[in-house]
Amino acid sequence: MRYFNYLSEEEEQLLFYEPPVSFDNTSDKELLSIAVGAALYTPATRLTIADDIVSGKHEGLTSLVLDLEDAVGDHQVELAEECLIQQLHRLSAWIRLGTLLTHSLPLLFIRVRSPEQMSKILTMLQEDAALLTGFVFPKFTVDNAHHYLQLLMDYNRYKAPSAAVLYGMPILETAAVIYRESRLETLLTIKKLLEPFKAYILNIRIGATDFSSLFGIRRSSDMTIYDLGVIRDCIMDIINVFGRIEDGYVISGPVWEYFKSDRSLKQSVQQNLFEDAMGRKGRRVKVQVVNRQTDGLLREIALDKENGLIGKTIIHPTHITLVQALLVVSHEEYMDATSIIANNNGYLGVMKSQYANKMNEMKPHLNWAQRIMNRSKVYGVFHENQNFNSLLVRIGQEQAYVQN
Repeated sequence: MRYFNYLSEEEEQLLFYEPPVSFDNTSDKELLSIAVGAALYTPATRLTIADDIVSGKHEGLTSLVLDLEDAVGDHQVELAEECLIQQLHRLSAWIRLGTLLTHSLPLLFIRVRSPEQMSKILTMLQEDAALLTGFVFPKFTVDNAHHYLQLLMDYNRYKAPSAAVLYGMPILETAAVIYRESRLETLLTIKKLLEPFKAYILNIRIGATDFSSLFGIRRSSDMTIYDLGVIRDCIMDIINVFGRIEDGYVISGPVWEYFKSDRSLKQSVQQNLFEDAMGRKGRRVKVQVVNRQTDGLLREIALDKENGLIGKTIIHPTHITLVQALLVVSHEEYMDATSIIANNNGYLGVMKSQYANKMNEMKPHLNWAQRIMNRSKVYGVFHENQNFNSLLVRIGQEQAYVQN
């Protein structure tokens, strides 16, 4: 699996100064934690999950969460479990037959309802659990944390030596986390509970929809989650507790729940960037690309990045490339990061950037530089004259071709 593997060799060379690296569920944890990226949720009741993966139905898909929780009705749970097991068995059979290569699988996760369901699913899957990258733990609390984490540790302790490590991704989304009077104690207790199991924690995820529900609010498509003050404050505290560089946790951005809009991205995607890339027909491509996205999503991804979050929960495949494109490292970021790391030898404290528009300080900016380098491995680095719009243009060209 590799980001932007749908690009031709010529397109990749045109766009990328450093191309993304390949990965699968056996890759190093540090790389995998960043590679989760745009995690597409799909109900486990879908009967075409295996077929869609094999056919490459969703271009650019690298992370897929099979949802047994909120996406499944309470009266469909057993059906969803049976369907999920059947779909994973089919994938396993195709791998044994050589129809499907293991390294071409997206990272697969299962969002369960409870530790008891997780145990049941592992028993039903048996050796096919090796197809998974991990489990998502919804409504992760002080009360259920140990049960989830112990199951995870026990699996990894007794799994076959050739099987990949299974990881956990807890979702912080309960009242105890967002209510001010209990927030700090809850976050610190959860962090303490995670500590012995840190090697198996791939992401810390934020359940902004459940948080919003507790206050009867919902962001509109014009707004970001950071525009909802009570949610923003909680996210900032989650980052403060789990985002510290010495702890090594990766925090993922909350779900964007809108997947269609008639509004264009008036400010976030500038028309001249499309026209620079494609000439006059860029105007038409811009309309085709951005009319189905929202200004709020682009702004929210940008704010996620600025606050140190990497990746995002998504509920529609049209968001895949948009989220991924915004995670590619810019040439300027990469030059700054490499310069800071290369000159962190005690001889210089500060120096002008290669772009001659900022000062790079060796010690204060070192942690940032290392995070940029880690992200660059997974998502690649754009050439100096390229940016995320270049990938959006590529999508627009495909759509224009199909429609014509």
